[in-house]
Amino acid sequence: MERLEEIYGIKIDKRDLYKYALTHPSYTQENNLEYSKNYERFEFLGDAVLKLVTSEILLSKYPNYAEGDLSKIRSVVVSDVTLSEIAHNIGLCDLIILAKHESQAGLSLLESVCACAFEAVLGAFYLDGKLNELKGFLKKVLTPYIEDVDRNFEKYNAKALLQEYTQSVDKKTPEYKITNESGPAHKKTFTVEVFYQGKSVASGSGKSKKEAEQQAAYEACKKLGVV
Repeated sequence: MERLEEIYGIKIDKRDLYKYALTHPSYTQENNLEYSKNYERFEFLGDAVLKLVTSEILLSKYPNYAEGDLSKIRSVVVSDVTLSEIAHNIGLCDLIILAKHESQAGLSLLESVCACAFEAVLGAFYLDGKLNELKGFLKKVLTPYIEDVDRNFEKYNAKALLQEYTQSVDKKTPEYKITNESGPAHKKTFTVEVFYQGKSVASGSGKSKKEAEQQAAYEACKKLGVV
């Protein structure tokens, strides 16, 4: 709990909330604990808190942007890729409570697990009555990502841009194929190739399949002159 207070800069009152928010379902199953004593329900709440606060930040930062533009930026900022990166950077992943086998297998490093824990902790802070303090923390950690997405939206939205382009040409859609996976199960790197009209256009790599597909699409967009 002390480490959590250091990471977020927020005083914790209801300690049990955070214990459950950091507990992976594998731990509750291994120890025959109640289903509610893991992070899944907290993640459900935290997801709503995250979207609310992110929306407030975006409305304040970009008063002239249309709703569609704000939604596109938010969708990237609240994605598992972004949340997992934040969770790793602040050291939250090290605090996740796992079953023994999953802990040894490095499950706490998985993108989806870290993202879930990040959202769950937000839910715990909300239930602890710390929403105002939480807004300050989220503004600090999310703003750099928001600004990066705004500056480089074509890169983050490359799959949609590529599909719009190909469908405008011949109504066909690009196809993505995983061509390589490397590294341990908890820290894989994926390589994806994108095909259009039966031909390979470009490839990309990433820490998840989605990230690799997005990178491949971006490289394809550059080759085809879409961006």
